Amino acid sequence: MISTYEPVSKKIGHYSANACLLPICSLHGIAVTTVEGIGCTKTRIHPVQERLAKCHGSQCGFCTPGMVMSVYALLRNHPEPSMEQIASALAGNLCRCTGYRPILDGCKTFSEPFCCQRKENGNCCLDQEGKLEGEKTPIKLFSADEFQPLDTTQEFIFPPELMRMAENEPKRTLVFHGERTTWISPTSLKELLELKAKYPKAPLVVGNTSVGIGQHLELLVCPDMKFKGVYHPVIISPARILDLNVVRYMDNGLTLGAACSLALVKDVLTNAVSELPWEKTKIFRALLQQLKTLGGQQIRNIASLGGNIISRKSTSDLNPILAVGNCILNLASREGTRWIPLSDIFADGAGNNTLTPKEILVSVHIPYSRKEEFVSAFRQAQRRENSLPIANTGMRVLFAEDTDIIMDFGIFYGGIGSTSICAKQTCQALIGRHWNEKMLDEACRLVLKEVSLTGSAPGGKVEYRRTLMISFLFKFYLEVLQSLKKMDPHRCPDIPEKYRSVLQDFHTKIHQNKQIYQVKQLPQDPVGRPIMHQAGIKHATGEALYCDDIRAVDEELFLAVVTSSRAHAKIVSIDTSEALRAPGVFDIVTTQDVPAKNEFYIFSDPEILFAKDKVNCVGQIICAVVADSEVHAKQAAAKVKIGYETLEPVILTIEEAIQHNSFFEPQRKLEQGNVDEAFETVDQILEGEIHIGGQEHFYMETQSVLVVPKREDKEMDVYVSTQHPAFIQEMVASCLGVPANRIMCHVKRVGGAFGGKVVNTGLLASVAAVAANKTGHAVRLILDRGDDMLITGGRHPVIGKYKVSGKKCCAQTIGPLYANLFLREDRVCKTNLPSNTAFRGFGFPQSGLITESWMTSIAAKSGLSPEKVREINMYKETEQTFYKQELDPENLVRCWKECIEKSAYYSRKIAVEEFNKQNYWKKKGIAIIPMKYPFGFNKRFLSQAAALVHIYTDGSVLLTHGGIEMGQGIHTKMIQVASRELKIPMSNIHFCETSTTTVPNACVTAASVGTDVNGMAVKDACQTLLKRLEPIISKNPKGSWNDWVKEAFEQSINLSATGYFRESLIISMLYIFYNIKKVKVFIISHSQIEGAFVQGIGLYTMEELKYSPEGVLYTRGPAQYKIPAVCDIPEQFSISLLSSSQNSYAIYSSKGMGEAGLFLGCSVFFAIWDAVTAVRKERGLTEPFTLNSPLTPERIRMACADEFTEMVMRVFFWNTPL
Repeated sequence: MISTYEPVSKKIGHYSANACLLPICSLHGIAVTTVEGIGCTKTRIHPVQERLAKCHGSQCGFCTPGMVMSVYALLRNHPEPSMEQIASALAGNLCRCTGYRPILDGCKTFSEPFCCQRKENGNCCLDQEGKLEGEKTPIKLFSADEFQPLDTTQEFIFPPELMRMAENEPKRTLVFHGERTTWISPTSLKELLELKAKYPKAPLVVGNTSVGIGQHLELLVCPDMKFKGVYHPVIISPARILDLNVVRYMDNGLTLGAACSLALVKDVLTNAVSELPWEKTKIFRALLQQLKTLGGQQIRNIASLGGNIISRKSTSDLNPILAVGNCILNLASREGTRWIPLSDIFADGAGNNTLTPKEILVSVHIPYSRKEEFVSAFRQAQRRENSLPIANTGMRVLFAEDTDIIMDFGIFYGGIGSTSICAKQTCQALIGRHWNEKMLDEACRLVLKEVSLTGSAPGGKVEYRRTLMISFLFKFYLEVLQSLKKMDPHRCPDIPEKYRSVLQDFHTKIHQNKQIYQVKQLPQDPVGRPIMHQAGIKHATGEALYCDDIRAVDEELFLAVVTSSRAHAKIVSIDTSEALRAPGVFDIVTTQDVPAKNEFYIFSDPEILFAKDKVNCVGQIICAVVADSEVHAKQAAAKVKIGYETLEPVILTIEEAIQHNSFFEPQRKLEQGNVDEAFETVDQILEGEIHIGGQEHFYMETQSVLVVPKREDKEMDVYVSTQHPAFIQEMVASCLGVPANRIMCHVKRVGGAFGGKVVNTGLLASVAAVAANKTGHAVRLILDRGDDMLITGGRHPVIGKYKVSGKKCCAQTIGPLYANLFLREDRVCKTNLPSNTAFRGFGFPQSGLITESWMTSIAAKSGLSPEKVREINMYKETEQTFYKQELDPENLVRCWKECIEKSAYYSRKIAVEEFNKQNYWKKKGIAIIPMKYPFGFNKRFLSQAAALVHIYTDGSVLLTHGGIEMGQGIHTKMIQVASRELKIPMSNIHFCETSTTTVPNACVTAASVGTDVNGMAVKDACQTLLKRLEPIISKNPKGSWNDWVKEAFEQSINLSATGYFRESLIISMLYIFYNIKKVKVFIISHSQIEGAFVQGIGLYTMEELKYSPEGVLYTRGPAQYKIPAVCDIPEQFSISLLSSSQNSYAIYSSKGMGEAGLFLGCSVFFAIWDAVTAVRKERGLTEPFTLNSPLTPERIRMACADEFTEMVMRVFFWNTPL
């Protein structure tokens, strides 16, 4: 949080902000508060920290400090915020673990009232619509009565010395000299103009969010300087100049300084809308509509209005409105000032030279709207909030008084070209026309003709973006029609009833949730209770240490990798001469420096440390630079020159791999029965194909490793963020040519992994180890987000082709599919992209979606409902699965029936159908998806675990096991296990770290079995210790734990024990119901279900990887790659444990829910499929169709064919005369 003091008004402002966007030089005179500053475990924790932790709002904990500070900044300004304010404050934060629900739960406690149970009748909103019939009152996950109150009088005051400095010290120009860059912050407009004349190419930086006030703006820390290597000798910061921060109400409009933050602009416009007549504020309202979703609160707090304008980015949500609203720019240079229409800067596209290099944008004048004038803004993005638009628009129309005759018309589009585009010819042609459907039809055709978008346009989605252009126009037509109707009921015709849903915006309601589970043990038994994460408080205070938090080691070096820029090429040369001369560079590491093996075999094809003769993908590591700082290492890495000779073919897709017969061997086949013979005897055969895209892990903590070589015996300590320390130990030992007992791997905690921190981490740790071995220094390697996404692979994309059959039972039904007869053939494609790797679910999310897709298609073909087809094909009695396991379907059937009954599925389905009948342009969908999930590994040796438990003479217990804490709370669970078995409080037990020095050969923490196998090992060790103590306890049954431990020591009884366990395969069964906004899950275990479910929503509906034709990953950060945010979670999410269900195979009936919940997100996919089906049916489209994953807005819209998509297709593909 940053805090500022305004000496004139004597006001202090508090703002949340992204640290990565705040250059240190820009913070002169500003108070900065970090998460460590508001509270810590050594003194006192702040209520925000306490509530987020105790409400279980922290899992891996890496995102928690950001969540805390966003809410803290909000509370400093609004001590009793509304839920809308809370959701807005968190819109700029991302979490990959929790699913956001528990974070919102913690924040709700600050809202008044935070729960509707405060009503006089005592009823909760969750007991109304969608009540879980027959369920007992849920046990609370937390008790709000135990929270310390928020006392605003106890907050830190603004530093008096900064206040005195602002009031007493005269403003002076600030100049900061860096190693390569000079930062200048002038205090007057005159001085700024002199500087701009002297340094015309110097960027002007205010918000530093890729925008600024001057022309030729580049980024200071973000995309340009970070990814493009742009270097600026001089940077000018005009943020302190009063002329650029003006807010002035005038007779004809509002003037805003170019340096005003977007948050300030939003506040000013909000006040203006509340105080001025409605007819004057139509432009203001359109701007406010876009500002609500433009970035997160942290971005809006520092991004400037002027920067947004002058950058002329096509994705600007504000520029189309400002341009169409006839806003005026006030420009200044040393030669003088001038005023120009804002639309002029877009007249000739991105190359527009309206502004000279020496000119500065001083302010923007936004005129008041007129009575007969109407202005609207629309946008479509991959995600509702904090996402750059795919396309947007600003539209304005002015009518002759008391008529519907157009006097002036304006349309500007964003996201269509290289900058905002004006449909000038279309607008001119429509002047004098009446506002009716004939005008609308002509407007659509004209705009498609004028605003060209070729098939090779940057960004793709050509047909979709063209459809959006005329869809926006249609919505604007209806909005204006509605406004005219309100002004004069006789002025224009009524809007048809079925079209009115177009005018209803989506509004997110307050999130509701319910978690129901049973507790049937003694009060002192911690197992099965909602225990706070063992490190939850430390997550919230920033005291939890991750790999990069380890303090610098003496003479530590930093490593930056040099990666391939070609997808398939021969390495001709590596020129490191310039890099070696760069400041701070210590050495460069190549394949020649690897002491032993440069490759590591996991399967038939090797994993390569350093590319030697050729590269097989963009992002493959060729060499690495070690330097005295991370900045110097990256600067030098950019100076390494690689010579290439292109090799053919370059294979980037599955289709291209099939074309070139590029596959890994052997081909996998799973077969049971004679499938060909069965197809000859069936009544119906269905064939189809579905494409499923890949997915980026997007763990919050990127790949991180610190290697510290010791002075003797070739020993090394490797501190690494990994799921598999033993594998890292093996890889590092292999590349260095030393025994594994010389490599000690340590893992305190991991900031998210999801399968992505095993093989990739091993390669990176080995690279760092080779560098440490060569230099003799400790080496730290921390990938930034862009490099992490470029180098490491994610979930495998899949093309699924299916052919299924069944028999008719009677005229109206279809019998079960031949589930006991199947043939599955898998080919793994070899491409020139980074190798994909494990990701939560291990292939099940892809194969499960393929299966449910053909189930849905069978339902469409047979005329049955999807849920009926699924029910027909369920297990009915004890049968063998294709894993050759006996499966009793009792719990499966119970789950299905309970979910249908308690969710009121059929009544909701009727309500959905009724809604769809009444709304032509909005549709709802509903889906219920069953799942039988086989978790664990298919190799028994991978499901073994060991534990080590020490009891010290003071009675305290130190627990160690082979599992890795990465958000699932495994250490907390192991402490619960030890507490139950040893019958001592959890506070007596401590876990330090996972290390290969204490538990050797530990298996990877993955496949949802970490808690089960390690829990059994801990249980085994504790039972061994308790058995040793039994004779002492029996002799002194009334003694205390400390008495028994002390006596045991005195009797020379070993107070240390190891535990061991190995496991066979277990099956977990889950069911889910989803109704667009309401989710109810009935499962045997709900551990991590919400986070997995939301991650599944991302996989199936949102997260899309994009590559260039050369194999370069486009989506290399949160700006391009969208994971679900707070705005994307279900409005109602209820979880219930299946009652009276036991599992004797696992620790205390645990069911391993880490992965299975992810597939449940496909219920959203099929609910959307259901809604699309309703659209197509209403439009007379009866032919079969398939939807691919991710089911993005583009795919949904283009599947909902209508007159607009048809118009686009005619114009775009066949060039039909208009």
